[in-house]
Amino acid sequence: MGKAAVSMVVFGLYLSIMGIILLIEPNFLLGLFGIPETDEVWIRVIGMLVLILAVYYIQTARMDLTEFFWLSVYVRMFVIVFFTAFVMMGLVKPALILFGAVDMMGAAWTWWALKAEGK
Repeated sequence: MGKAAVSMVVFGLYLSIMGIILLIEPNFLLGLFGIPETDEVWIRVIGMLVLILAVYYIQTARMDLTEFFWLSVYVRMFVIVFFTAFVMMGLVKPALILFGAVDMMGAAWTWWALKAEGK
């Protein structure tokens, strides 16, 4: 498994953890970001979707699907843009930008690894 694939597996594991938290104890995570607690099902639906994304990241890493790696680099770079916009609009506290930073750092790791592997 190459370095880019490893970065994808690590990101998939991160997503797995986030998805499980959102399924089991979503208000813990919401509270960290100053988002009001909820008993509605939507947050658990998001947790399920995050877990599904985690499966994509891990399985594409196992299959060494370089095209998906590149696509993920571009998409993950935009997460911080959206999260920053949400903060600037006053919808959420600035702590949410930390999660965007995790996506950006993961994307940068994958980009660097792809370049180093000549892909």
